[in-house]
Amino acid sequence: MFRRALALLTALIATPAMAEDWTLVIHGGAGVIERERMTPERDGAVRRALHEALAAGSAILERGGTSLDAVAAAVRVLEDDPNFNAGRGAVFTAEGANELDAAIMDGRTRAAGAVAGVTATRNPISLARAVMDRSGHVMLIGDGADAFSRSQGLEQAGPEWFATPERREQLERWRAAQQAGLPQSGLAFDPDHKFGTVGAVARDRAGNLAAATSTGGVTGKRWGRVGDAPLIGAGTYADATCAVSATGAGEFYIRMNVAHEICARVRLSGEPVQQAADAVQAETLQLGGSGGVIGLTADGEAAFSFNTPGMYRGVARQGDAAMVAVYGDE
Repeated sequence: MFRRALALLTALIATPAMAEDWTLVIHGGAGVIERERMTPERDGAVRRALHEALAAGSAILERGGTSLDAVAAAVRVLEDDPNFNAGRGAVFTAEGANELDAAIMDGRTRAAGAVAGVTATRNPISLARAVMDRSGHVMLIGDGADAFSRSQGLEQAGPEWFATPERREQLERWRAAQQAGLPQSGLAFDPDHKFGTVGAVARDRAGNLAAATSTGGVTGKRWGRVGDAPLIGAGTYADATCAVSATGAGEFYIRMNVAHEICARVRLSGEPVQQAADAVQAETLQLGGSGGVIGLTADGEAAFSFNTPGMYRGVARQGDAAMVAVYGDE
């Protein structure tokens, strides 16, 4: 395991919240995130974006807003930032398109909404929220989800909004790898071995939990592939006890039902969320699935767990300065 926490950050996430305290935890993806692979400019841009996402969600929680609104606000900031694989800056499919997935869940009611393979909604997490609140369904996909988005008046965006030069370069490297005969499964989907999915979990002043996750999937995905992020229980889950958002090798996280598995251990056995997250991550890695998760309990106990060299991550809590981190040794 590469995960080693900065002492101050560890103390911040491990301290249970008081009765009316709020907590917000976010991630921007896990993978081969190492100092020698990052320019100072990229490092700074990522950290600024994480702080902006924490600020957006924290502002809602500070004024007594809901955890559901807070996680949606935090994720929207990250969807709009091209440094992450969600919304603007999403990776390309093998055919050269951007197909976006997202999910949101209310721990208080277990209401949930999710979308997969959407192509024109600027903020997919807003569409997932609309599915939960206005459709009578839990999950919509593809053309139907795009049509529902338009019917709800959500902001639309063309392909030029989502596409970035960096992601096009990644697609070209992926295509070159295919021509060279490299395999098409596991980490070979992503030439940079990064899972830039974004997510947030929050506890509001009333003690209610919520989780949200958004992603562009993996470079070179085909045939309408869907990973764990929009699947309730796999990449996103919240109940009255625990909330989890995941980022990683989706095929394995689906098979392990990672987010629900962590919450079930917390709810049924009273296991600390960090211990539960580490245990499930270890089991997933044994299957071949690397990545990371963030978790939060109703008493404000938070967790980061990742079995990769780094994970973009951050935490904010009422009365404390927000903290962000990138590498495994901080």
